Order: sequence, then C-alpha cells, then structure tokens
Amino acid sequence: MTTRATVVFGDVVDSRRDPGSAQFLRALREDLDAAYPGAERLAGFAFTQGDEIQGLLAPGADPICAILHAALRPDARTIRWVVVAGAVEPGSGPATERTGPAFHAARELLERARARRDGLIARTGDPAADALLDQVGPLLPALLDDMTPRQREVARLVLLDGLRQADAADRLGVRRATVSVIADRGRVRYLGPLAAAIGTIFRDGAARADAATSSAATSSAGPSTVRGSAP
Repeated sequence: MTTRATVVFGDVVDSRRDPGSAQFLRALREDLDAAYPGAERLAGFAFTQGDEIQGLLAPGADPICAILHAALRPDARTIRWVVVAGAVEPGSGPATERTGPAFHAARELLERARARRDGLIARTGDPAADALLDQVGPLLPALLDDMTPRQREVARLVLLDGLRQADAADRLGVRRATVSVIADRGRVRYLGPLAAAIGTIFRDGAARADAATSSAATSSAGPSTVRGSAP
C-alpha cells in the first residue's frame, strides 16, 4: 500500500568536472538532515554516484527549504531541482533506496530539467498549482545562482539563521550599512518571500491533489451495503 510524500531530487550541474562535488554533497546531506526534523523527514537524504542528492519528506514539509540550504552554503554548487508530491512505496532506509510512482515521476522530470536546463520543476498533481509553479519556480534558483559568496553568507545568516541585519553585521565583524548593501545587491529581501510563496503554492497544491485522490477513491468504492437475514 502506497503513502503520500514529497520526493526531492537535486542534480549537481557539471559534477564530472568538479572533483569536490562528492564532498559538497556529503556536507549538504548532513545539513539537510539537520534542517528537517524527524517528523518532516520520512527518509534520510542521500546522494548517488551520479552526484544527485535525494530526499523523502512528509506531506506538509517545505521542500523549498532544501534549495535554500544548498544554494546558501559557502561551497555552493549549481543544482537542478525536481520536487514531486505523490505516492511512494513503504520501506526503510535512505531516499536512494526507496521507490514508488513519485520517484518515477521525479526521475522523468529530472531528465526534462536537464534537457531544458531548468533550475526547478515542481509537481503537486493539482493543475492550477503546477501551472503557477512553472511560472514562478524557476525564478528562485536563477536568483540564487547569481549571488556572490559574500551575498550568500549574508543571506544564510538572515534567511536560515533568522538574524537581523544588525546581528548579522556583528557576526561578520562589519558595519550594519555594509550588510544592508550586500543584502540589497543580493536581493535578499525578495528571496525570503519568494521561497515562502513557492513553498506555500506547493503545499496547498499537494493538499488539494491529495484530497481529490481520496475523494475519487471513495466515490469509486461506492456506498457500502449491509445484508441481513430475512426475518
């Protein structure tokens, strides 16, 4: 019997030319396992020899958080992401050892992302949400990939660690005005709301798709009847 979940695939671009990609993925795996509490993570993050990182999240968990954590690391690499809400088979072990329809869909979409050079493809199963995600989803990785290392450092402190710009300045040993300039040039004030909006669209769409699937299953089963013995 399958269960609903969110599959996350990340493919490091041009990893064959980058001898440090395996070390990056190893550190990112630890970062993501820590970012998602046990209740939000149905399987541990893991990476393949093909330099893909894979995760399996519970319904309602925000998969866009994984993209932020990967992109705002000091050793960040360019990654193509695919996020799919759907059915997965029961099992144990890390995400790379799991299977199910959502994993198959994610694999197909990752090949499409490679062919089209898309930074993010997200599918919930809800047509309206998926159409909107196709429009706004690619904006996030495009903005993140355009950041300098210093901008990523400030963005990580503000967006992931939750620091105010003044506290970020103290952490970095610079003036607050310096952090403000770095944040403005890195569009940090827009990255947080954009990531939150994409995450909300995804979660809401997945919830609607799940409800529609449950309703269709109930309707196909039909009303139950109880037959008794004639008096």
